[in-house]
Amino acid sequence: MNSVYRTKYCGALRSLHEGESVKLSGWIHRKRDHGQLLFIDLRDHYGTAQCVVDPASPAFVILEHASLESVVFVEGIIVLREPHLINTKIETGEVEVKVQTAKVLSYAAALPLNVNSDESFPEETRLKYRFLDLRRPKLHQHIVTRSKVIQFLREKMQNQGFLEIQTPILTGTSPEGARDYVVPSRLYPGQFYALPQAPQQFKQLLMASGFDKYFQISPCFRDEDPRADRSPGEFYQLDMEMAFVTQEEVFSVLEPVLRETFQKFAPQGWHVPLEDFPRIPYEKALEEYGSDKPDLRNPLKISTVSDLFRQSSFGPFQETLRKKGVIRALNVPGLAEQPRQFLKNLEAWAMEQGAPGLGYILKKKEKWQGPLVKFFSEEEQWELSKKFGQEEGTGICFMAGPEKEVAQLLGKLRVHLWKILTSEEEKTYRFCWIVDFPMYAEDSLTQQIVFSHNPFSMPQGGMEALEQLPPLDIKAFQYDIVCNGIELCSGAIRNHDPEIMKKAFRIAGYEEQEVFRQFGALLNAFRYGVPPHGGGAPGIERIVMLLCEVPNIREVIAFPWTQQGKDLLMQAPGPLPAARWKELHLRPNQ
Repeated sequence: MNSVYRTKYCGALRSLHEGESVKLSGWIHRKRDHGQLLFIDLRDHYGTAQCVVDPASPAFVILEHASLESVVFVEGIIVLREPHLINTKIETGEVEVKVQTAKVLSYAAALPLNVNSDESFPEETRLKYRFLDLRRPKLHQHIVTRSKVIQFLREKMQNQGFLEIQTPILTGTSPEGARDYVVPSRLYPGQFYALPQAPQQFKQLLMASGFDKYFQISPCFRDEDPRADRSPGEFYQLDMEMAFVTQEEVFSVLEPVLRETFQKFAPQGWHVPLEDFPRIPYEKALEEYGSDKPDLRNPLKISTVSDLFRQSSFGPFQETLRKKGVIRALNVPGLAEQPRQFLKNLEAWAMEQGAPGLGYILKKKEKWQGPLVKFFSEEEQWELSKKFGQEEGTGICFMAGPEKEVAQLLGKLRVHLWKILTSEEEKTYRFCWIVDFPMYAEDSLTQQIVFSHNPFSMPQGGMEALEQLPPLDIKAFQYDIVCNGIELCSGAIRNHDPEIMKKAFRIAGYEEQEVFRQFGALLNAFRYGVPPHGGGAPGIERIVMLLCEVPNIREVIAFPWTQQGKDLLMQAPGPLPAARWKELHLRPNQ
């Protein structure tokens, strides 16, 4: 490299370059004035180099008055540092640049946030001045990692024969489980485009078009509330689809792609198991982990003990079983060794989560003790010991009630106890497949049958299952990949039969006319021959979030929105001029 502005990058200087003349350009990261010498840490995209300026040099006055984050050009000689001054924390720590000439290329005003530290700043400040926030080395590296991960994923897919194809951004509305972002049409008054929640129909149409393996790094747009692992507005996914495949064949493609990605980019000290991802049926996941997104690093498991208490004299248990509810227990080693205040705090926490209380028993001095023991017969206590073991110090927490409520509450308790009883988090990426999702669910408000996951999935058993089984008993060829409690990927074997599709939508309350209105292109394409097909879509941000060890997805997005769905940097959303309202055939809401 031999540019007007630089002959080397700041992060490239090494001891083997001793004596070379060098041009560097970058931002003033830090300044230290030691009286006789001025030290400047000069930073560019690639790293930091220490520059030393002698007061006799004409560069001294120039750099002395330049503020932090000013962009400067320096020219000088690379010299070795004294042995006791070597900085082993940075790659350029053996050398420094003895500056001979300097020029300020751009002065920086007073900074609203510090770039040269990990000091915490309000999110509003960070997002309003995101261009400064992105200069901070840690966040800067997250975006670099994201780029490298995407490049690696693209290479992995291409090496397996997948063809990268871009699908439309402006399209029609589609029920993908969230609200669409809509765009008014100038040419067709009163009509709207929609930004795609996912390229679902297009990738299925590609399979109908004769393409065998498709993928893209796809932008998706959903008007939904944000969470720590979900960005409002837009996100990216590795969208893929394959023709003539079964569920197992999709697994055989996606599993090594994710495993190898995590092996390549895992932080130091993190482990990626080599064994196949375990398969956990959806219902089993809810029963044993209280969630369809289990963190398998957590060893605590939930057990159903309804049968054990069929003859119980304990009123709440009797009432639960009479109402067709469930009784479940969480076995917690070491719980009996905790102080009484710990247990009181645990009860208070459970009530904050919506539980009526928290029943538990504790194994102390080879006997069960605790507030519930007096309600349990000797036979029931013996059965509990037989089921959960005789280990001294163990504790069992009970919850009884409707199955969904119990699963949710014990799932939260399982995670809460693991976090407060575990001294150090296991640095392992533990993956699993969640399979056999229910095709339908009952809407809690309307009691109507609705799709539970993905309306385009093939029901297990095909038309026969739709015609003969109660809707809530029908399983679908749907699957998720979960890693450390985060859903990384959803996918399915698709419904490629028009008659099965129409029947599936009819069960969910869609009239045939409505199905054709929303999915006419897909149904029409299926009339002309379409192969069985399936795929999935791992989320880019969630992959990078796990690899960068950050708890919030905004830390791996260059320009994220706030939790309130605003872009503070570009001031969006914002008003439209009156002329644009008229042009789009819209009227402001008075």
